[in-house]
Amino acid sequence: MEIRVLGALDVRVCGVSVVPSAPKPRQVLGLLALRADQVVPAGVLADELWSGRPPRSARTTVQTYVLQLRDLIDRALAEAGAQTGVSCAKDVLVTSPGGYMLNSGGGMTDVREFERLAGMGYRAIDGEDHPLAARMLGEALALWRGPAFADVPVGGQLAVEAKRLEETRLCALDQRIDADLRLGRHRVLLAELTVLVDRYRTHESLHGQYMVALHRSGRRGEALEAYQRLRNTLVRELGMEPSAGLRRLQRSILLAAPERPTGAERVVGADRAEREPAVASSAVPQAAVARLSRVG
Repeated sequence: MEIRVLGALDVRVCGVSVVPSAPKPRQVLGLLALRADQVVPAGVLADELWSGRPPRSARTTVQTYVLQLRDLIDRALAEAGAQTGVSCAKDVLVTSPGGYMLNSGGGMTDVREFERLAGMGYRAIDGEDHPLAARMLGEALALWRGPAFADVPVGGQLAVEAKRLEETRLCALDQRIDADLRLGRHRVLLAELTVLVDRYRTHESLHGQYMVALHRSGRRGEALEAYQRLRNTLVRELGMEPSAGLRRLQRSILLAAPERPTGAERVVGADRAEREPAVASSAVPQAAVARLSRVG
């Protein structure tokens, strides 16, 4: 089985999609897929479908949706023939006391793979292996094909899970950019960060990283303008000033001499090599850069 929820819902049995077109069965499958190999109580499914106000027929209706999903699974198994080792859909979508479980059979789930790769990236950061951190976190982020459950109507359960998953994605993104900055990839990051700060207009860590990338690229004035735009947004929309860490970064850039290119430097990794103009020793203290992952 292949399960993907980081984007449009995609659940495949033997390579055949078993995602229904109807919204509510799709919703049931989304929650079962997210919690693959765990029993999801029927009451939790009902709460997801009817936002805590299930009708009297809720249990029967949930059973109907499960039967519809099993019908799709049976069709997929029939297409695969006898090679699967699975006799029927009840072995895949299992009825357990009080609920149901989607049995992944040890197959791939993108959430678990994301967590595995991101965990390797975080451990690499702890060990100050920034090339490995950037690579592992980049691979983790590449699993995202859009917002989690992008084509699934979400109730209370899935809405909370989608928000949680988005926070884990932003954390991995923040740490991957920090690793890339430490590798001197500030010019390469500028295009990506320009889009990110426009999308996340109050995200202080991303703005701080954008300021560092601009300053190191010899664009100190634009770095200070980026700070001012963020400050105006925070004051106007949230009634608050930027954090102390970001204010220190702004002062460091304000008091620093402009960075000057001095030639070329080479950043070589086991899987990648890139060239970009080098700069003199950074006028922004390294401590300020190290604080970026804790800003906001």
